[in-house]
Amino acid sequence: MTQSFIQRVAVIGAGAWGTALARHLAEKQISVCVWAHEPEVVQAIERRRENVVFLPGVQLPSTLTATNHLSDALAEADCVIFAVPSHVARLVLSQLSPHLSQSVPFVSATKGIEETTLDLMTQVMQDVLPLHLRSSLMVLSGPSFASEVSQGKPTALCLAGQDAGAVKAIQALFMTPNFRVYADDDLIGVQLGGSLKNVMALAAGVVDGLELGHNARAALITRGLAEMIRLGRAMGADPRTFYGLSGVGDLILTCTGPLSRNHSVGVRLGRGERLDGILASMQAVAEGVRTAKAALGLAQRCAVDMPIVQEVNAVLFADKPCRQAVGDLMEREAKEEKALS
Repeated sequence: MTQSFIQRVAVIGAGAWGTALARHLAEKQISVCVWAHEPEVVQAIERRRENVVFLPGVQLPSTLTATNHLSDALAEADCVIFAVPSHVARLVLSQLSPHLSQSVPFVSATKGIEETTLDLMTQVMQDVLPLHLRSSLMVLSGPSFASEVSQGKPTALCLAGQDAGAVKAIQALFMTPNFRVYADDDLIGVQLGGSLKNVMALAAGVVDGLELGHNARAALITRGLAEMIRLGRAMGADPRTFYGLSGVGDLILTCTGPLSRNHSVGVRLGRGERLDGILASMQAVAEGVRTAKAALGLAQRCAVDMPIVQEVNAVLFADKPCRQAVGDLMEREAKEEKALS
């Protein structure tokens, strides 16, 4: 398989990230059709060449079209990019599955863990998609704010998959002078990095909302990475993956960048706002809130110590005061830094 075989791409999901990826490919003169759940998003893209709901202020090229019908989006598609929120992934996958009669590269750009099953997105896809698609599953992840990608600012991501030829083709599909893609084969590690960093970003936001300083935030990020590696190792991931773009790269961006939705939620929690009010005020999804529960479930299933994840859950779902959660983390028993727990 080579990039030249890919003439039409279906992007499933028209949030900020799905729209940014669709625009990126359309700017390369590739025919792209975006599926959106919201009729108003489709109308805005078709009439105004702009996703005014999720990516306002960004003009979209004529090679990008939009539809509310999965059958239309997937018709004659040579590649599928999946970018819907994780909590509706299984539903949307089940709806699109009947329209995928041929084997095409299927790329997950969704960062999250299914809350009810604790499945990673490729595991959900393995459950739902036709058998002929399961060997072509890939994951695109890394430090990437949609608005910066849409502005053509330099970005580097990781693309993981088991089929080296398919990975190479999709790597070439995305590559531009401002958009660099590195190949990998660690599906578990890349997905865990992209999911768990959102939980750590909530915690980092709390630290900033409490105005605890840069020292505290740096410590939080570092110990958060240690928790991510511990869980990854227990689930069969390559620990080295977490030192790459989909691990520490995305972690740093999401825990420090002002455009991070999850960090912003944490800041507001640290300043005393209630979670339900914060979420009600947001148009886009903060994946870390749902992922926190799933991450705790995985930690318990794998018998892995993840104190930051535990405290984030206590703040989110048990009304634990943020300052008390930080204090409890700081007052844990003394440990060796390289200890496995």
